[in-house]
Amino acid sequence: MEEQELDPDFADRFHRERRPPCQLYLISPQALVPGFEDRLRAALDAAPVAAFQLRLKGIDDHAIARAAEPLQKICADHDTAFIINDSISLAKRLGADGVHLGQDDGDPRDARVILGKDVQIGVTCHNSRHLAMEAGEAGADYVAFGAFYPTGTKQVEHFAEPEILSWWSTLFPLPSVAIGGITPQNAAPLVSAGADFIAVSSAVWNASAGEAAAVRAFSPILAGSARET
Repeated sequence: MEEQELDPDFADRFHRERRPPCQLYLISPQALVPGFEDRLRAALDAAPVAAFQLRLKGIDDHAIARAAEPLQKICADHDTAFIINDSISLAKRLGADGVHLGQDDGDPRDARVILGKDVQIGVTCHNSRHLAMEAGEAGADYVAFGAFYPTGTKQVEHFAEPEILSWWSTLFPLPSVAIGGITPQNAAPLVSAGADFIAVSSAVWNASAGEAAAVRAFSPILAGSARET
């Protein structure tokens, strides 16, 4: 599929007229501490959160499954999609709403066969238009671009520019997720560029004012992305 360059004015008009408002996509800390269930509940009570991704590294699936059970119920109570990071088999075991796959975590086609048509499948595409188009052709439900800013959550090898969000959202109906170092202070350009979801972690869990205040701080930025249909 050939890449295309877009006129910025056309892209901006398309975003305003065709795409729904951007939403918040919350990612867990890398490790959970006692009482995290209450913190998640407070975050989801504060303002609408479209999805919560459980992303735990360095522990086995059995431990993740035990941690997931109360968190999955909290998400269900708040109408927030519960997403498992990396593991198709664990997403199947838990009956998760979705799975997020890195480039080395499996093929979306295999995930679809295993998980079924109703489970959301997301794919990390870094800063690559080619990877995003491949993911779309493989049946992914969303593509994730980033990192857009420096982040301490993971080692960054690929930085993306906001223009990739405009390019993608103008050409393809498949939603995009912007990820990487996003805070209430720097999210607006990504929302304006056309991100359908803003993925955040440290900006919420490490916020000095607490997770509820941090989630609320994103609300006016996301509200500003409302577009006519």
